[in-house]
Amino acid sequence: MKWNLRMVAAQRDLWRPTAVLAAFQQVGFNPSLSKVAALWGGTPVTVRLEDLDKMCAALNCTVADLLQAEPLADAQGVPESGQRAVGAEGGPTAGPVRPAPRSRRGPGPRSLPPN
Repeated sequence: MKWNLRMVAAQRDLWRPTAVLAAFQQVGFNPSLSKVAALWGGTPVTVRLEDLDKMCAALNCTVADLLQAEPLADAQGVPESGQRAVGAEGGPTAGPVRPAPRSRRGPGPRSLPPN
């Protein structure tokens, strides 16, 4: 699930995380500004259920309004690069994706793992 705080706050004419923080503090929910900014940006953040109720009371919304479902992954699993796993049959759209090696950074040899 992803946070949809920005859209819900915009419906209430709250256009900045600081305004949302002030609305939260009016109902007794006192998160840090960094937590509100993370919610504003849609970053996954842990929130207690009683705090979620206070958020909904401050924004006059439901929990379903605050949470947005993640889009489903493509059912066919079509790789963007067209690479397929060894032995996969069918055209470029069938079969699992073959992992691609990372590009080398710099001209020298790769570094060794730590001892």
